[in-house]
Amino acid sequence: MNETTVSNDLNIDTHAEQPGIRKITLDEPWKWLSMGWNDMRKAPQLSLPYGAVFVVVTYLLIWGLIDGGMFFMLPLLAAGFFLSAPILGLGLYGISRSLEQNKKIEFCQIQKSWRSNPINISAIGIILMLIMLFWMLTSIIVFIVFFDNATLQWENFFTEVFFSGNNYLFLLMGCIFGGIIAMFTFSISVITIPLLMDRQIDFMTAMKTSLAAVKANTKPLLLWAYLIALLVGISFLTYFIGLLIAMPVIGHATWHAYRALVEPEDEQPEMTA
Repeated sequence: MNETTVSNDLNIDTHAEQPGIRKITLDEPWKWLSMGWNDMRKAPQLSLPYGAVFVVVTYLLIWGLIDGGMFFMLPLLAAGFFLSAPILGLGLYGISRSLEQNKKIEFCQIQKSWRSNPINISAIGIILMLIMLFWMLTSIIVFIVFFDNATLQWENFFTEVFFSGNNYLFLLMGCIFGGIIAMFTFSISVITIPLLMDRQIDFMTAMKTSLAAVKANTKPLLLWAYLIALLVGISFLTYFIGLLIAMPVIGHATWHAYRALVEPEDEQPEMTA
């Protein structure tokens, strides 16, 4: 079997031209959220179950860590979990695409979306999982090196870590390393999965397109990252119940972000230098 046959069997277009990127304004991320909200309202019977999954999984993670005496990993695992969120929104992207095309929306939307480009979507999912594992390993090392309270208990965990004033260096190093990993992950995945779902291109081309979008629209996409973090943060303050609404809205909005940032296939690509 030659290389061309292998590529065709894996559904990878190794010669795909990188899609063109549009320049956008700072108003766009707010529009994406509005359109994401509208999509959720149009299909609440499918969108809200996705949000419920995020809520349930978050509670299961918290319960497992506390029960296992590993509560110190709670912020680390919570952050790592949301690094993998782009792949978890696959079904929401499919719902938004179906709404956009006035097509029937089905409960098997995740399967249908994945089957549109299974090898490459799976590949980016594995990459995000590896990044999450790397983040957790890095965070544990930072915790061991810079946190000096060996008698930490769950009852005073948040007070000691965040409000005691004894762990400034730990928080600083955690923010630095976490920020670098989060920004890298955001840059390679902000539109990658909707792009792979929508077009028959390989995951490397999709990641390069995502990086090009961030490079060409740094300020608007930094605002988009901030809005995502803000919505997730507010959801945390509601004891994670807010994820029921926040995650579907963000997922739907991500589809509209992709549509706003990437030139349609029938237009001549204009790659930003």
